[in-house]
Amino acid sequence: MKRIVFVMAMVAVCGLPAVARAQSRNSSAQGFGGITFGTSDFTGASAASSFGAGVTTGLTPNIQIIGEGGRMSDIKPALYELLDFTPVDLRVSAWYAQGGVRLIASPHLAVRPYTEATAGMARLHTGLSGLSGVTGAIANTALGFLNRTEPMLGLGGGVVFGTGPVAFDLGYRYKRIMAGGVESALNAGNAYQVNEARVGVGIRF
Repeated sequence: MKRIVFVMAMVAVCGLPAVARAQSRNSSAQGFGGITFGTSDFTGASAASSFGAGVTTGLTPNIQIIGEGGRMSDIKPALYELLDFTPVDLRVSAWYAQGGVRLIASPHLAVRPYTEATAGMARLHTGLSGLSGVTGAIANTALGFLNRTEPMLGLGGGVVFGTGPVAFDLGYRYKRIMAGGVESALNAGNAYQVNEARVGVGIRF
């Protein structure tokens, strides 16, 4: 009996470091890339690339604080894709930073679904290409004075795969940017509603 207890105690002691490591891996740093698409009240939105990086810090095994920054290369409404048949190309890009809270399954699981809510700011930039010479320079200079930083809200969800130090994240994000000025006018006075499908690779610690 004493031998059995001793063996069980040794197994428990040897297993503690692994458990501790698993528990400690509730924070991460991640890079991601994706495709944005979206909706407005009258068209839908063009698809374009996005990229960024983020960090998570575990408050509890199932609650994380998240921070993220990135760039969406083009969130203009799809109506303006008609310009693809002309020499002129219009783009509305956005650099953004946001923070929020994530609810996630136990860090002991190999597949961890999650949901999150965020808030932040987006810097909208409108630009034209295809106009040469003085005309193009004047147009882009004028648009540059109208670039704005606007509030942004977000919701999202996804699944994190892996229990070791490397984890893969397959997710979806919805972002609503309350635009003003020329960016709002380009979207018929509406907020920009952007959907994003993304894939990320992160280091857990």
